[in-house]
Amino acid sequence: MLSVGDIIKKSQPSLFWCMRGLPKPKREALYTLFAFCRHISNIIRSKMPAEEKTELLNAWREELDNIYDKKVPTTNIGRKIYKNCIRFNLPKDELSEILNSAFLDVPQPLQAPTMEIFNQYLYGSAVVPIHLALTIIGEGKPSTREKLAENLGKALMITYILRDIKDDAKAGHLFIPQELLQQAQVCKNTPMAVIEDRNLAAARTELSKEASKCFATAQRFLNKMNKQALMSFSYLANVSFCYFDQMNNRGWEIISPKPKISRWHNLRLIIKTIFS
Repeated sequence: MLSVGDIIKKSQPSLFWCMRGLPKPKREALYTLFAFCRHISNIIRSKMPAEEKTELLNAWREELDNIYDKKVPTTNIGRKIYKNCIRFNLPKDELSEILNSAFLDVPQPLQAPTMEIFNQYLYGSAVVPIHLALTIIGEGKPSTREKLAENLGKALMITYILRDIKDDAKAGHLFIPQELLQQAQVCKNTPMAVIEDRNLAAARTELSKEASKCFATAQRFLNKMNKQALMSFSYLANVSFCYFDQMNNRGWEIISPKPKISRWHNLRLIIKTIFS
């Protein structure tokens, strides 16, 4: 079984090394938080029956109860959360929001949600994890951490929604809000039909404007905070913006192939993160 550190090292090796400079307790807590979020995402993305996904997510509600009621957790990640994360006073309701977001996409895949549901999804799947990570690191005022988490989380998630739209559609997901689709006069009723609609470009353009605004705000906060402590967040912002910039430059009417970052370009991003 992979350790929580190995999970992030295998899936995001550059991010793993950006975290290595943190004190061990904070580093282990961040690895654990990442492993938990990754595990929940893997449940949602898996090909297992919807009933099994629901059962596993409900089991995690019970596991969080065990952790915060100081009972013995039943899973390896649960035990790691208890050991590595509780000392940083992570609120149970925020960890629960990660599960709430997952339940928006289970048992039925999320398809053209209302803007309200879309924002709820972004909050639980992206804003909360970053806020919890910032809480572990402990840099900045609470209000500053909230603003950075809100803007960086939204920027990252919207970028990956825009980047992965074709893959998501093949799996039955469509995360573009219905208000933007209606505004763009996209009238198709299945994810695969939507991504073939020429008018989708207008909806993607509108969504990209929100990501662009959030990137700019997040960068302003990152520039004012401890760069060494927040190196992993700067790296995430740099990588995500690289994907965003590629898509923006080629035009939002193009959905494939997905933008890629070469090893050489990734090395440049790491150097930029370290020395900027």
